Amino acid sequence: MPFNLPRLPLLANLDGYRVGWLRNDISAGLAIAAVGLPSAIAYPAIAGLPAETGLYASITPLIAYALFGPSRQLIVGPDAATMTVLAAVLTTVFATPGTTVDRVTAAALLALIVGILCLIARLVRLGVLATFLSRPILTGFFAGISLSILVGQIKRFTGVSIESEGLISPVVELLRQAGSIHWPTLAFALACFALLQVARIYRSPIPGPVIVVFVAVLLSFLFDFEGRGMAVVGDIPQGLPSFTLPRLGNLPIDTLLTGGAAIFLVSFGSGVITARSFATLGGYRVDPNRELTGFGGANFAAGLFGAFPVTASDSRTAVNFAVGGRSQIASLVAAATLMAVLLFLGNILRVLPIAALGAILAATALSLIDIEGLRRIWRVNRIEFVFALIALWGPIGLGVLNGVVIAIAATLIYLLLQTMYPHDAMLGRIPGRDGFYKLHRAPDARPVPGFGACMIQDSLLFYNADYVRARLTAIADELPPPAHWLVIDASAIPQIDSTAAEMLGDLAEELKARDITLGMAELHTDARALLERAGIIERIGPNMIFEGMEDALDAYEARYGESHVPEGESVANSNAMGTAQNFETGETDGKTRRQEKE
Repeated sequence: MPFNLPRLPLLANLDGYRVGWLRNDISAGLAIAAVGLPSAIAYPAIAGLPAETGLYASITPLIAYALFGPSRQLIVGPDAATMTVLAAVLTTVFATPGTTVDRVTAAALLALIVGILCLIARLVRLGVLATFLSRPILTGFFAGISLSILVGQIKRFTGVSIESEGLISPVVELLRQAGSIHWPTLAFALACFALLQVARIYRSPIPGPVIVVFVAVLLSFLFDFEGRGMAVVGDIPQGLPSFTLPRLGNLPIDTLLTGGAAIFLVSFGSGVITARSFATLGGYRVDPNRELTGFGGANFAAGLFGAFPVTASDSRTAVNFAVGGRSQIASLVAAATLMAVLLFLGNILRVLPIAALGAILAATALSLIDIEGLRRIWRVNRIEFVFALIALWGPIGLGVLNGVVIAIAATLIYLLLQTMYPHDAMLGRIPGRDGFYKLHRAPDARPVPGFGACMIQDSLLFYNADYVRARLTAIADELPPPAHWLVIDASAIPQIDSTAAEMLGDLAEELKARDITLGMAELHTDARALLERAGIIERIGPNMIFEGMEDALDAYEARYGESHVPEGESVANSNAMGTAQNFETGETDGKTRRQEKE
């Protein structure tokens, strides 16, 4: 049997490629390079890295993702949020006494760590991590990151070095040092920022950052900004990035690993959101596990060629879509264009004023603040809005790296709150119809005398077991006499752990002492297997475990005689049952159905 080597994703994505698309890909590649050049030079400043590292991060990762990434149109590169987290990690790393390795080497090592984490996550299929930070929490976190970036531009706008951290303290320190402000720098930065806003408002066909870089370089060359005291980018090494295996040296390994994990989580989460957003426009689906391969390859390339961690770039991907790029050939064209910039335009870019880069970063930071998204979260779910504000406050109040921890903690707390208090509902019958219906949703439904039927609508786990027991006990207390059985419809209980299993066994014995028999119907396969291993089914009684609620009712009627609801009985007459109901919204159907539980 012949052995077939797996094809690179690039070759698979080029299946069916038409020669006529090449013009679109070349145009898209040139546009991507034009839009990416300003951010490639500006973003490294966030982390205190030289401008050329941004160009390196815009070349080799593009090539790597083109080869190994699954998406035809996604473009990777430097990202403002990732750079801000990187800056915080580097600050922590170099706060360790005795560290002698330079920042570029540390950033390259972090890129390799992120690449390794991507591949490990790919092997164990942890693409679900992309959804770990919910959209509301990411919206708040990015807003906090944006405010941090804005505060970080004070020096580039004014020429005043600020040591304070937070949101208010740097502004207060600036006011105290108002006499040190370099007013020409401030005026030029504000002019560049205004030009960016005009280009955005009037939807200039030439991207605002491209206009600003061109105008800033031209004016700096003509009027010798550097000679007038304005800071400029300075010399950019000419030549292509070279392969270098970064040395670990005396860097703190534990700080690198935890910092790399933080960068990985934020960059992968935001990257997959970008990928999914544009996949919706393109009419295809994104597989986060396959994206891990592409992102891993891109970060390996960044780390081995003197750059820093990268992720999907929303601005570059948007340009690719707008121009009509059809494949990753656009990425290769963009990389080749930026190589030409490094080889031939380095001397021109050296006079680019730092104030212009500050204006570009400030405008980018403002674009990350999704005001409409926050308003939408406020309208839809006030609790999620509170968590978005917590995630927003984290990077500002406690620093960016701690802000990542706050965002993760907020996510965990939010998940716990969502599942700590499972919904429940009492079930009844509608005369003349089969099946069970939720009493609070079906006005014609009535409880079956002596047969308490209750649905629990979430997993039963250690942290909600006591709450569920209290709810079921309260329901049993409110059953109108004579109450013989209380049967739990378990069709909406996907999981049961050992703590909850023990709770069910104890509850069965407690109810038995009150002459009420506990039963369960429609157990999922895994949940039933756990109850069997724990001996709980034996404690409840194998004859009280039913395939469906109809089977449970048949068994009840066979034992106690056929039950019925008297004609004309009003639902109001069953108010005792109503106190045990959980009035919920958003359900699609109150009727339980027998399902496969595989």
